[in-house]
Amino acid sequence: MMNARNMAKSKVKKVKESAPKKGQNNSTGSYGAEQITVLEGLEAVRRRPGMYIGTTGTSGLHHLVWEVFDNSRDEAMGGFANDIEVALLPENRVRVADNGRGIPVDIHPKTKVSALETVMTKLHAGGKFGGEGYKVSGGLHGVGVSVVNALSSVVYAEVHRDGGKYMQEYKNGGKPLAKVKKIGSSDLHGTIVTFEPDPKIFPEREFNWDTVVAHMRQQAYLVKGLRISIIDLRQAGKVDDESVFYLRELGLDAPSTSFYFEGGLRSLVAFQNRHLEPIHKNIFYIEKEEEGVQVEVALQFVDDISSRLMAFANNIYNTEGGMHVTGFKAALTRTLNAQLKNGNGGGKEETFTGDDVLEGLTAVISIKMREVQFEGQTKSKLGSVEARGATEAVFGDAFGRFLEEHPDDARAIVGKVTLAMKARKAAKAAKDSILRKGALEGMQLPGKLADCQTRHAEEAELFIVEGDSAGGTAKTGRDRRTQAILPLRGKILNIERARLDKMLSSEQIKNLVVALGTAIGDIFDITKLRYHKVIIATDADVDGAHIRTLLLTLLYRHFRPVIDGGFLYIAQPPLYKIKKGKEVFYAYEEKEKVRLAGENVPLETEPVAEESEETGEKGKRGVKISVQRYKGLGEMNAEELWETTMDPARRILKQVTIEDAQEADQIFDMLMGTDVPARKSFIQSHAKEATLDI
Repeated sequence: MMNARNMAKSKVKKVKESAPKKGQNNSTGSYGAEQITVLEGLEAVRRRPGMYIGTTGTSGLHHLVWEVFDNSRDEAMGGFANDIEVALLPENRVRVADNGRGIPVDIHPKTKVSALETVMTKLHAGGKFGGEGYKVSGGLHGVGVSVVNALSSVVYAEVHRDGGKYMQEYKNGGKPLAKVKKIGSSDLHGTIVTFEPDPKIFPEREFNWDTVVAHMRQQAYLVKGLRISIIDLRQAGKVDDESVFYLRELGLDAPSTSFYFEGGLRSLVAFQNRHLEPIHKNIFYIEKEEEGVQVEVALQFVDDISSRLMAFANNIYNTEGGMHVTGFKAALTRTLNAQLKNGNGGGKEETFTGDDVLEGLTAVISIKMREVQFEGQTKSKLGSVEARGATEAVFGDAFGRFLEEHPDDARAIVGKVTLAMKARKAAKAAKDSILRKGALEGMQLPGKLADCQTRHAEEAELFIVEGDSAGGTAKTGRDRRTQAILPLRGKILNIERARLDKMLSSEQIKNLVVALGTAIGDIFDITKLRYHKVIIATDADVDGAHIRTLLLTLLYRHFRPVIDGGFLYIAQPPLYKIKKGKEVFYAYEEKEKVRLAGENVPLETEPVAEESEETGEKGKRGVKISVQRYKGLGEMNAEELWETTMDPARRILKQVTIEDAQEADQIFDMLMGTDVPARKSFIQSHAKEATLDI
């Protein structure tokens, strides 16, 4: 959830503006036809990569893997492949192999080059545009593998088909070195694509094993009978990737895993709920085609207040939902309201809302259709209107029958949703009494908040600090114009299973809500955020880590746009203050302390400076070294806290990001929820990774 590589010093970027040249017309300048830039082929992708993969950061880097994999996965969806291997190789290369039909290598009648070269070098080219190449595919836009080629320094495409083995190499943004050539015979069929992201495009090129595994696990759930293998060969040295079709056959001692699920979406729902307690035994499941749209839905309600809703269109994960989600929600609300009015709990005057029926729901919606339409190249939202009607009809009819055939499950589900409805009304009453619309403007800011002078949110910072001692030091050492301080008294409420009315009864949480200015719940408004840097500053000990986790849970569950907008940071105070003679250094890591002071300087449990001496040449006495260990922000004086943690020119901040919302959701469920065995197992398996300060 938190990317340590985003640790960076705050900098001010200066932009130098220039006046128009003498004689130049200010309104039009020299703007003519010659100033219109025409980008041809893959040059446009290299010039504006964000338009095609979203970002050149770590998520965009991994998007390259997904695009190549999607081609192989589409072969499996069409029934032409059942085995895909993704291999992470040395030199930041990735190799994807499938046993599909193999990309054609004969000459394309329009482009006059091989079909392979056409697919690899032309945007909007492939078997997904008309014809019978694919009845269902995820890559309708047709930019997948060609975009990967454009953003790579080297790509190797190997094709096995029609008894031959063919190869073509591309370099420096998609340029083929030569025509595709036959390099041998083969009894196999399939395609192998190996690529290396271009360092000129991607500042960080290290692929994350866990990210790749999580994505491939998800895809294996969505295609029944498909085996997906992942192998990490980055530490294996030189890999002979020409001797075998699948590198796992080499038998190298390397991390690897494989996924194969016959249960499909049922298995995915069970996996999502593994740390939660289901309120009904049977997982609902339906798979049916309606007017050319294949609809597949699985769901189960659990004892929780959060919802987990995943949507896919042609196996592409739609993070922003879309038409299929709209149809699903409409059918879910209508069907459960019908149960309520038919006497299965509640009263006839009661009505469930869309929020009520989502509470505690884990659901996966997957639709497959030929002419799928996405909003944007990254396919985060489904725009196909016909998917709404098909999903609503298929799911609504099947879920109604499910509730009739499983009366115990029906009573449990309606009972769960009825509790959510009652809690919503209670929370609304509490919210209306505390944070009713318009009240924030007149509500007095919390007394413990030392606000900043500026009223421009883009330059204002809020430091959330642990305890009055650190709060007092921070208030003294801050820049009063731009920096506000809000001290917390002890540990805040664990809100993972707390409803809004209980949360707002907590003085600490209420103070934070008022200080942020966004309100909470259905009147939350991110545009009213009073600080564009919200900085969590806790002590470097176990209690500080716990408080930080509680705050992150609160912000993730109820202030998610603050994180998505890039407004949340974690301060990185130093662990040690080191004096070498008259020079002062701060060490933020143990290895940095050893580098500056050596390994032989003892430390007491109290924050008292210990001194030692360095011996120079010929036994001469050297400079004295003293090392002080900081265990809390309150142990620093105001000047030290400013120098190390608050000064924008010198401080180190970690920006909190959410690279995988599903994984983040599951981690919060496990760490802050009621599943004690899962939490114990997590602690035991990660114990060696922890740095304890006891």
